[in-house]
Amino acid sequence: MISSQRALVLFSGGQDSTTCLAWALSRYAQVETIGFDYGQRHAIEMTMRPLLIEKMRSMSPDWDARLGEDHVIDLSLISAISHTAMTQEIDIEMQANGLPNTFVPGRNLLFMTVAATLAYRRGLSVLVGGMCETDFSGYPDCRDDTMKSLQVTLNLGMASAFTIETPLMWLDKHATWSLARSLGGDSLVDLIRTDTHTCYLGQRGALHDWGYGCGSCPACALRARGYQQFIGK
Repeated sequence: MISSQRALVLFSGGQDSTTCLAWALSRYAQVETIGFDYGQRHAIEMTMRPLLIEKMRSMSPDWDARLGEDHVIDLSLISAISHTAMTQEIDIEMQANGLPNTFVPGRNLLFMTVAATLAYRRGLSVLVGGMCETDFSGYPDCRDDTMKSLQVTLNLGMASAFTIETPLMWLDKHATWSLARSLGGDSLVDLIRTDTHTCYLGQRGALHDWGYGCGSCPACALRARGYQQFIGK
């Protein structure tokens, strides 16, 4: 059943957000997308986003009919005020606080707040994000409690009734690949494998069986392991 609600998907052009976009398109009458240019080291994702959107449209007439505007927001202030391996050319390593330096403080909080601000103007009541605390690096802004708390805060602060949906919250990468297949068949799996970008270092050299990437950063390691489990190797 397709809900009459209208959704806004936080769409980076990676595996998780592409799966979330397919999930939203299978559920909501109208879906828009929002992406953030925050000075990320893997800026290739900003190049892949529009190509992915057009390919998603071509996969299904229903998806094409439901998929509305794409919005790109400049959040370069994030790179200006942070010092992380996602925004600077520095080695990926663990920090004294137990979090990897790929954690960008406040990033997802800002993303959701800006998305809600846009959704308020556009009349979109559902915010969809790919946050997950099953296969993740311990980022506190990816946790279910954080998203539930943020939903309350946004609704109080904007006198609204937003719902934050995180369809991947309790899925590992194996299950995320499986969800993609259930939503769009092998065509969506192939699209995610060849056209999405997840690698923290922004590398798109050789095409691995699981997709493009350096093969060694935490994002590539998770994606590769999940894919191998997905295909039964």
